[in-house]
Amino acid sequence: MKKIIFISCFVISFLSKAQEDSLSVKLDSIIVDSSQIQQVQTKKNPIWKNLKYDASNMAGGFLNAYTQPTRWQKDDYIKLGATAAGITLLYFVDEEINNYFHKQEPDVPGVIKDFGWYFGSPQNNYGITGAVYLFGLFTNNENIRQTGVLMITSASAAGLIQQVSKSLAGRARPNSGLGHDHFKPLGGSAEYRSFPSGHTVLSVTTMYALSKQFENPWVKAGFWTVGMIAPVSRLWEGAHWFTDIALSTALSVAIVEGVDNYLKRNQKYNYSEFKSKKQINWKLVAGPSQFGIIGVF
Repeated sequence: MKKIIFISCFVISFLSKAQEDSLSVKLDSIIVDSSQIQQVQTKKNPIWKNLKYDASNMAGGFLNAYTQPTRWQKDDYIKLGATAAGITLLYFVDEEINNYFHKQEPDVPGVIKDFGWYFGSPQNNYGITGAVYLFGLFTNNENIRQTGVLMITSASAAGLIQQVSKSLAGRARPNSGLGHDHFKPLGGSAEYRSFPSGHTVLSVTTMYALSKQFENPWVKAGFWTVGMIAPVSRLWEGAHWFTDIALSTALSVAIVEGVDNYLKRNQKYNYSEFKSKKQINWKLVAGPSQFGIIGVF
């Protein structure tokens, strides 16, 4: 009888121990699985985190655009001097250049003139840059996100400069009939808002920023060509002088370069981080017969 009781106690103890170990294993498994699920969710849904990070970089790039002159080197001052000299020379032939483009206007296809107007308009331009950024954000593609950040930041920084400059300069537009040397600082009315060109600033910053994502010189040239349609269309319409266009272009290129250098100098993005065989790699592509965003499996 004692043996039976002893054996029964042993069996009960063993089963209890086994149940505790099993429960412990199950609890450990639940803890590990919960942690893994949380990590997977973080990797798959980093939208809010990336949005805050990109917004911070946009703010930093925006401020950098205005403090960039404090870091200029000798070469930068040489470029500034060359630009100023070139604009000064063009200023003396503004009337002649304006007359030339005005004569070409009747022969320009309407679709090209319409594209120049709509592409350089703020609502359409920001729609394009915003779409590029949001695509990169929701597909978790760092390369395209960085492109969107560069485009939005550059357009915003250059856009603020051109808005303030328009009011301060008060240069009369060509179609006002007042001449290229007529200025009315703080003039207020639309006919005194020739310098600089807002369409040029938005169009050039967008396409120049996109061109920097490609190495092929022909692709780059294609983006630059598209970017200049809006500025030239403004010459056809008599809305801006050639010097307005030229200086606005130089300003846009300088700001894009400054923002791009800021992002790279501070190593804000790492293009190779999200390259994996287990996911779709989204990238911008352009060529003689294609342009867009494709996914590579």
